[in-house]
Amino acid sequence: MDLGLAGRTALVLGGSQGLGLGVARALLEEGAEVAIASRSLEGLSAARAGLAEALRPRCRLVVADLGAPGAGETIAAAARQEVGEIDILVNNSGGPPTGLPSGVSPAEMQAQFGRMVEPLIALTLALLPGMRARRFGRILTIASSGVVQPIPHLPISNSLRSALVGFMKTLAGEVAKDGVTVNVLAPGRIATDRTRTLDAAAAVRSGRSEAEVAKESAAGIPAGRYGTVEEFGAVAAFLAGRGASYVTGSVIRVDGGAIRSI
Repeated sequence: MDLGLAGRTALVLGGSQGLGLGVARALLEEGAEVAIASRSLEGLSAARAGLAEALRPRCRLVVADLGAPGAGETIAAAARQEVGEIDILVNNSGGPPTGLPSGVSPAEMQAQFGRMVEPLIALTLALLPGMRARRFGRILTIASSGVVQPIPHLPISNSLRSALVGFMKTLAGEVAKDGVTVNVLAPGRIATDRTRTLDAAAAVRSGRSEAEVAKESAAGIPAGRYGTVEEFGAVAAFLAGRGASYVTGSVIRVDGGAIRSI
């Protein structure tokens, strides 16, 4: 299936590893020009080096820190310099610390809001006018299954990613007539470093091994396993393509059936 992404330009945050790199690779394989952004030039360079040789010339690097003042506008300008006007934006931020809801401090919540929410909204708004003018745009925000079914010990993530869902849903209704779609991806247990970190934390809390925790988690997923970044990237690439032009304002679950609610 030709997704119509050849010649399109994309910016993928958190593109040096995990879900972000999986999405970037999928877009590159479909012919897009992709700028991957992350804080570490070393990490970005390693990610590009790990791509198939044919994909590397279309992968550009943007060193960016979502926690820096004015990050949204800064990243937008840097990405335009690398690949031109952006057709596809993939919002993606790191995960905050784990803990109990009763242990969350207002200061930590505010600090994480400044890294996980404000810069993503600012970046979206910086790139949106160009998308509307060209009458084509795809805005994808990677959240978590926790926005549908809150995950224990992730109170900050559940809260702040849900704030992004609310904003993106509202934005979708405004810009759909301009050819711009706005969707949220809700990954479940995908095999990434972040998932391994969460499993390790759960192992410490429960006094079990990380392997035991992972086995129990997988047993609770109807698919019987963790997902792969390739599977996640394939869904994102479809939503970025021309065939998904009538899909907007949605939260798309990529979770192997783990969320049981309708």
